Amino acid sequence: MMKLFFLTCLTMVAFAANSLLNRAALAGGEIGAAEFAALRLASGGVMLLILLSLREKGVPRPMVVHVPAALSLSAYMLGFSFAYVSLDAGLGALVLFGGVQLTMFAGSVLGGERAALSKWLGMLVSLSGLVLLFWPSDQLVLDFWALGLMGVAAVGWGIYSLIGRGVTDPLGATAWNFVYASPIALVCLFFFSGTTEVTSQGILLAIVSGGITSGLGYALWYKILPELGAMIGALAQLSVPVIALVMGVMILGEAVTLKSLIACALVLGGIGLGVLGGRVFRRK
Repeated sequence: MMKLFFLTCLTMVAFAANSLLNRAALAGGEIGAAEFAALRLASGGVMLLILLSLREKGVPRPMVVHVPAALSLSAYMLGFSFAYVSLDAGLGALVLFGGVQLTMFAGSVLGGERAALSKWLGMLVSLSGLVLLFWPSDQLVLDFWALGLMGVAAVGWGIYSLIGRGVTDPLGATAWNFVYASPIALVCLFFFSGTTEVTSQGILLAIVSGGITSGLGYALWYKILPELGAMIGALAQLSVPVIALVMGVMILGEAVTLKSLIACALVLGGIGLGVLGGRVFRRK
């Protein structure tokens, strides 16, 4: 149990670091959305194929393409990158994590997974904390195109996570999902490249995001998901904005406010309620 808890925390830290890398690259104008997504997928695929080659002591045999996994992964990567170009970061986080929650909870229910009332209450408490944490304080200008793209990203990541529950080879599945999703990003790169100047820092951020926090983080995510289940996995991801906030304070020197402390308490309290407040039963 402690090993699973540690691996889950490590995965959430990787997701939070990935969020900071994305924000630094795209919000800072260091690289375009299409370029970032393509580099992220390509570098993740290369990193994972190297690890797969070392494990198999030779050239790895390609897996049969899992079309839903490749499509959902590319939908998340591309939707996320393009949405954050023009979408307020806080509102984007609300749409992303709210959409992931709804997608994974709906998928788990349709798949026969049942949960105690405490898990639904935990989700609502945590989401209320995210609303408090991220709701813009200034006048809100809605970009419905960007909101739609972030919604696509949320559904894509939710589906990709649900698929991970049935994976028996997390490293192999993640590696080939990255490889098969890369051509989709390359098609988008062909149509949308050149809209933003690409800097060396942007390239570096995309490679680190793809090879380490995405590639290795997603492989680890696929490893622990069968044990967590969809509902606990969905709840665990609500900790990512809190971890990103803490990392922002520690690394970037961002300010801590009373509102953020209350919001973080709500998010973590809701996760605790959902995880510890009841048992998840599966239909045979």
